[in-house]
Amino acid sequence: MLSSTPPKASLIISVYKNTRFLDAVMKSLEDQTFREFEVIISEDGESGEMEAYVKGLESSFPVYHLTQPDVGWRKNKALNRAIQAAKADWLVFIDGDCVLHPRFMEFHCQLADDKSILAGKRVKLDAETSERLIGGDYALEKMGKVIRKNAAKIKKNGGAFLEEGVFIDPKGWLGFIPRLRKMSQLKGCNMSFHRKAIEAINGFDEDYVRPAVGEDIDLHWRFEGMGYHLKSVRNLAVQYHLWHKESWTDQEENMAMMRQNQAKRQFVCKNGLKKLI
Repeated sequence: MLSSTPPKASLIISVYKNTRFLDAVMKSLEDQTFREFEVIISEDGESGEMEAYVKGLESSFPVYHLTQPDVGWRKNKALNRAIQAAKADWLVFIDGDCVLHPRFMEFHCQLADDKSILAGKRVKLDAETSERLIGGDYALEKMGKVIRKNAAKIKKNGGAFLEEGVFIDPKGWLGFIPRLRKMSQLKGCNMSFHRKAIEAINGFDEDYVRPAVGEDIDLHWRFEGMGYHLKSVRNLAVQYHLWHKESWTDQEENMAMMRQNQAKRQFVCKNGLKKLI
């Protein structure tokens, strides 16, 4: 039964067509130790398959599905729309190909701080481990052990950043390790912040119409310009990135745009939550 009380956090999941991966993510939400959140599926497109999947979804959380015409990469526009629709003030962002450790939401909410941007990373799994995780062969709370045991094989087959896939209980004897692991860069697939923080920089810059940079790196320097700082949740808010072929594009156009804005110290973007142009 869904709770009638307002959510303490809004989990915004960026998706594009892949319902199989999203289903694995949604199943991982059912195992979360922290339960007081809503889910916003932020789709940069209007896939019939995604619409049918969401309509048939059974979830113990409130789930909302936002779409927009599929006319090229406009993830930032979709994210701004999700922020405006969110009922909670604490906003958590992930991608639809990142399965969550059971305590992921717990730490993004437990460590919430109005003046900090919570920042984590992801472990990139290889194809075999991804398929076995999707298929239910591995329990999420055991994934750290799976990664340690099969590290050489996973890395050989294309996995990366394996140290990020190990959850470390901050109350355990290794609990000092997460406190030592800092973040120097924001990752859009694993971050959270207060609504006031994203409103202070006027949201995601919709002038970015290519992937990468605009969805996280650009946010970072603008947040810092407005007095916010990164707080690491590495090895606490753990997520497992499912393997897929990379559709990487040249970042130079985005980097050039960001450098121009940095030179002008334009911390508040013009084409964001509000249209200031």
